[in-house]
Amino acid sequence: MEPLVVEHAAALIVGNELLSGKVAEANLVELARTLRPLGVELARASLLPDELRVLTREIQTLSRDYSLVFTSGGVGPTHDDITIDAVAAAFGVRSVEHPTLAELIRRAYGERCTPAHLRMALVPEGAELALSPSGAWPTPVFRNVWMLPGVPEVFREKLDTIRAWVRGPSPFVSLAVYTKLDEPSLKVLIDQSVETHPDVDVGSYPRWFEPSYKTKVTFDARDRAAVERAAREFVASLPEGALVRVE
Repeated sequence: MEPLVVEHAAALIVGNELLSGKVAEANLVELARTLRPLGVELARASLLPDELRVLTREIQTLSRDYSLVFTSGGVGPTHDDITIDAVAAAFGVRSVEHPTLAELIRRAYGERCTPAHLRMALVPEGAELALSPSGAWPTPVFRNVWMLPGVPEVFREKLDTIRAWVRGPSPFVSLAVYTKLDEPSLKVLIDQSVETHPDVDVGSYPRWFEPSYKTKVTFDARDRAAVERAAREFVASLPEGALVRVE
């Protein structure tokens, strides 16, 4: 498997337990925090139930529209773990046992290994394995779809694998301006910045109970000069005494 250079990615988070509130979703933020420093934009995220047709259709859409797709959840041994089957169905192939994963499972469980355990060795036929530099189990990859576990502790172990194999075309640059003004007071200045710097992503984030500042305004782009120029002009437009700090 060759290292990948991609501009954007999508995430498909799978699980009835997430939609019902039985379990708190914890993986999306970790994925976003991993991809951003690599220079990969996480451009879309879907949270869907354990339904084969629904997942198959979404995988087809995401894999067509985005350079990479990361799935989270639905790769265990039970009846509702159908993500692998959905990926296989999306591309018109079978789910088959990968010999490398099967051997790892047999070694891990020894005499306790059952057919249920070996369900975790299923991959779409023709899938590759992305090896981990940290020694975690390899991650199945079929075309542009990476299949990750849903258990947060295991999901986080897989993030080193993503860091080892995935890069963006260039890193993102971000600056944050902290102010003493609330959002309504900043609206005109923010709108002016958005209009003047269309190549920079401008965000505004108020805090109600933070004593040190009221609104953080962020500037993001791949072009450092553009980010610095937009932030500098925004700071210059602030009323005297409104600036707390720039980071």
